[in-house]
Amino acid sequence: MRDFKSVFKELENNLRRAKWFTGDWDIYNRGVYMQVYKRNWFNDNQGGIHFETYVEDYELKDKLVPIHMHVEDEFPAQEEFIRKFTETARRTIEGWKGYKVYGTGYLVCQRKLPLDPQKLASSLLEEFGKLQQLSAAIDQTIGQVVGADER
Repeated sequence: MRDFKSVFKELENNLRRAKWFTGDWDIYNRGVYMQVYKRNWFNDNQGGIHFETYVEDYELKDKLVPIHMHVEDEFPAQEEFIRKFTETARRTIEGWKGYKVYGTGYLVCQRKLPLDPQKLASSLLEEFGKLQQLSAAIDQTIGQVVGADER
């Protein structure tokens, strides 16, 4: 079995060099699990808004790797954010190959990629590049649902 930690380290290095990855972005990399988020997304403890991917036993078995957008329960207006954001971004997200909008629980959207160890870092880099295009809409929706005093 391939050591996917090296794939995720390569992905992290490439993300940090991406043109869009400016000083307000951050990465939480736990080896074979990664979140990418902006610092104002209430994700200080990995329970706010973030883009996420991982390779664990289930993904190895199915040979598919998910990439998601989550709004978890540490975000102070989770349900309202998800409702408003999916109304705003649904058309954009559904225009991307393989993406599905859920808008329930904490899952906003998801795509699954083939588990190809040789291409995984570059494929995930491309997908994070797509998802980061949602950042302006995310920031705008945060401003609509969370008072300035809550941050």
